[in-house]
Amino acid sequence: MPVIRLLQAMAGPNPGGAELFFVRLAAAFAAAGIDQHLLVRRNGYAARRLADDGIAREPLPFGGWFDFVTRPRFAAAIERFRPGVVLTWMNRATSFCPRPAPKHPFVHVARMGGYYNLKYYRACTHLIGNTPSIVDYIAATGFPKERVHYLPNFVDARRAAAEPRALHATPADAPLLLALGRLHRNKGFDVLLHALADLPGIYLWIAGAGPLLDDLTALARRLGIDARVRFLGWRDDVAALYAACDVFVCSSRLEPLGNVVIEAWAQRKPVVAAAAAGPAALIADAETGLKVAIEDAPALARAVRRLLDEPALRQHVIESGYRAYAAEFATESVVGRYRAFFERIAA
Repeated sequence: MPVIRLLQAMAGPNPGGAELFFVRLAAAFAAAGIDQHLLVRRNGYAARRLADDGIAREPLPFGGWFDFVTRPRFAAAIERFRPGVVLTWMNRATSFCPRPAPKHPFVHVARMGGYYNLKYYRACTHLIGNTPSIVDYIAATGFPKERVHYLPNFVDARRAAAEPRALHATPADAPLLLALGRLHRNKGFDVLLHALADLPGIYLWIAGAGPLLDDLTALARRLGIDARVRFLGWRDDVAALYAACDVFVCSSRLEPLGNVVIEAWAQRKPVVAAAAAGPAALIADAETGLKVAIEDAPALARAVRRLLDEPALRQHVIESGYRAYAAEFATESVVGRYRAFFERIAA
């Protein structure tokens, strides 16, 4: 089997979907014996998490216009490590990557987890999209189809003991909803709060941080549901939160993939989701979850109520969702696909 030397670069400063998956993938590659070198943003989320996990990484500024340090240090890392493949994540890391040189050749691959502007990626040899729709978008821009590849995300399926509800003043016998994500308009948490107003007696935990915390807190008060809503802040131990909830809800207006849906499947929790691009492509309605229209709070409330009131349906979507996770999004399967891809393009 060819030995792949892989250099990865992640410039994101804050925890988001790409940053979370980068950390998971780097750890999985390390466990699988893939020889890798990691360039990460200094003091960013990935740098902190990799340090906590004991995974070696090289911090770089990945700054703005007046960053004259990152590019030469990026090139120096390539010269030292001599990778066969360089995998850059999102716009900033990709734009800082030097072009291959005759004395240090490599294949430049960029991973796109959204519908980004392709101007940052024209120098790449290959592009990865983590959903079929992103792959279609890339190809539609004129990037050669034979150099666009679908490689899905995986999620951590490890289980955990349930977060004690008493920690968040939540009755042990109350139905509990869980939502995860950055407190941003794209996530549609305002829609979820309006839905909760139509679900008396049901509690909601929202785990995430972001600019809309004050606005969402105020909205919960105006709707008269603040006694049943808990804002938990950013959490890395999401398995404990999944274990505590009865239904997982993804209310996003914009969600290119929907990692949280796959996480809920892996944790054997039933899912209700707004039909943003990612969840709409993932979920077979009434099979692996329930789908509703975007920004439709009454429909969201009805779908939650249906799962709570119909135990046979709830169990069916739990088991079907887990099978969907195991078939395509389990760690070993996805790491194997990445390894085969790297070996093929490096050859």
